[in-house]
Amino acid sequence: MSYIDFLSSLHRSSRRDYLARVCEFPKDQAAVVAKQFGPEYWDGDRRYGYGGYHYDGRWRSVAEALANQYRLQPKHRVLDVGCGKGFLLYELSQVVPGLLICGIDISRYAILNAKEEVRSQLVNASAPTLPFPDHTFDLVLSLNTLHNLRCFDLEQALLEIGRVGRSHKYICVESYRNEVEKTNLLYWQLTCESFYSPEEWSWWFQRCQYTGDHSFIFFE
Repeated sequence: MSYIDFLSSLHRSSRRDYLARVCEFPKDQAAVVAKQFGPEYWDGDRRYGYGGYHYDGRWRSVAEALANQYRLQPKHRVLDVGCGKGFLLYELSQVVPGLLICGIDISRYAILNAKEEVRSQLVNASAPTLPFPDHTFDLVLSLNTLHNLRCFDLEQALLEIGRVGRSHKYICVESYRNEVEKTNLLYWQLTCESFYSPEEWSWWFQRCQYTGDHSFIFFE
């Protein structure tokens, strides 16, 4: 298991006003709406989520780094657990022509509004019950998704990622290293259910025998 950071540059490119997030609109009401993972979360007002999640090419650099790190080749199979609108999968398909891509997401809205080129490869499903046979994929990804699961679903999702993967795996989740980052995470998040430090995440990985790579998103 290695710590490999593919996402910090994207994360830091977004400006965040943590106090405004928690003060300008009732946070509990925003979280209720966000956890439906419907149109308001993806394309509604910023208070409910992304404030408009549209393709802008920003995932290309991540796709290139992933393809290089895991030596992806045509006919390799890649699964994105929590694929959203499929932007990363689209970029991977462009970086490695002939790559066999698949994505799952709990949000029907995201899949219906996914990038047209990959929409047919996306499935409405949940991470704790992946609808695939054992050892199907050469690379299983899950970016900014697993922290949205409660502990019992998180455990099952980690086991499922291990079950369907046959080679490489990579997970990125939200975390905190100190009280400032914990507070910022609490202020900013809308859908997070698992609030763990890196040490606690390591405990989960060991418990679930997750042996793939990982990284964390910190709200500095």
